[in-house]
Amino acid sequence: MPDQSVPVASPVPVASSVPAVPPTPPVPLSALLAREDLALRLVAGPPDTGTVIHWAQTSEMADPYPYLLGGELLLTAGVHIPDAVGSGTYFDDYVSRIVAAGGAALGFGVAPVHDTVPRALVAACDAHELPLVEVPPRTTFAAVARAVWQLMAQARHAELRRVAEAQQSLAAAASRPDPVPAVLRQLARRVGGWAVLYGPEGAELATAGREPGDAARTALTELAGVVRPGSPSSATDTLAGTHLAAYALGAGQGFVLGAAAPRRDPGDHIIASLAAVLLSLLTGEHHSGAGAARSSALVRLLLGAAPEAVAPLLGAGRWVVVHARPDTARPDTHAPDAMAASALGAALGSPLVDLARDVVRVLVPADRETTPQPGWTFGVSAPVDPREWALADTQAARALARARATRTPLVHHAARPALADLVPAEDAVSHARALLAPVAGTPALTETLRTWLSLHGSWDRTAVALSVHRNTVRQRVARCAALLDADLDDPDVRMELWFALRQR
Repeated sequence: MPDQSVPVASPVPVASSVPAVPPTPPVPLSALLAREDLALRLVAGPPDTGTVIHWAQTSEMADPYPYLLGGELLLTAGVHIPDAVGSGTYFDDYVSRIVAAGGAALGFGVAPVHDTVPRALVAACDAHELPLVEVPPRTTFAAVARAVWQLMAQARHAELRRVAEAQQSLAAAASRPDPVPAVLRQLARRVGGWAVLYGPEGAELATAGREPGDAARTALTELAGVVRPGSPSSATDTLAGTHLAAYALGAGQGFVLGAAAPRRDPGDHIIASLAAVLLSLLTGEHHSGAGAARSSALVRLLLGAAPEAVAPLLGAGRWVVVHARPDTARPDTHAPDAMAASALGAALGSPLVDLARDVVRVLVPADRETTPQPGWTFGVSAPVDPREWALADTQAARALARARATRTPLVHHAARPALADLVPAEDAVSHARALLAPVAGTPALTETLRTWLSLHGSWDRTAVALSVHRNTVRQRVARCAALLDADLDDPDVRMELWFALRQR
């Protein structure tokens, strides 16, 4: 007759890829014995061995070996014990088979078959160092199995929370000015050990955490030498109680992440894999062709090259500048963060991202359509040549201010021909300078006047666009009217001022 069992958890298969969540942690036998509602009692075996249980299973088979996977708390009421066991080897054979199968512990139910735990069973468990737990009559096997499941669920929840917290801390570390050392420090802290980044030649480029002994350090270096992108991309080993792991970084440049820790918790592999992904991005960017081209472009700009001379390194064609601001950002906050800015650049299809105090600026090829993104407000410039990047930056800033004021997800700078195209540029600029001279020395006044006119004289929308109080807007506009000696209620005056402001 087949064995009737009550499994509490399925065995976790060994996967070649990184699991999405950590495997279910085992339950310490001591935690089960501490449950007062079960009243379990350890009657044989080592008193404190750190025994852990992966699941609970009930079986009344005389030889449970074929039905065990290892790590079980095997529960039995002794139904399989012959009536006249005598002084034979039955219990010794029974216990030895459980140990050979990898059983973690044996739970013996007192009732309904036996009044006490057989002394020969106690002796056999002591001899084979198998923990033997007495289950009292009032405690059912189902209650024991449920308790194991509950403890496993609690442990799994704690491990998932630990992994989530580690993910957040690693992401924050990657956005620091020293991202590689910061990621290694966080990894070492999360696994309670040592983290190291090996270069293509096997040299230690950066380390963090408590250094292991020389033997473990040498073994980890050797382990790092066998991994590479593809297969095997990771490898693990254990040396004198120190758990070692190596991960090839995906950039394909020969970098390897190593970790050494005194323990190996279920979520450690996922945490280390997350660190490996971040380090792959950090190390791969500098060595990739695109990253090198961007670095060259930046250096040349800093050394005085003209934008049009640098642009071919970034890609041919015209460009737009996008100014983006999170919908949740407030004037007194330093948002968004670097990771959000990088993700926004990826969504827009450009790695050319600049994070200012509260605005993200992205330089995007004009042939890529800029579409609204959830949680962001965009201002987009007109398509320009590289020599007009500075002008496009100003256009994007004004478009963003208008988008925020009108609560529109995306506003494009109007690029159609305007009245200014009918007037020679030199004459238009000269007229603008003369007209705006009384307020030209105070940028706050000119920008307030420009924004107020663009929003049709709305005090509230102008206040939102400039992140100031509406009374401040009123005071600045009144000051402009006084300095310019102009009636700002006159539409002709407004039109002339708007024309002049567009030449600046």
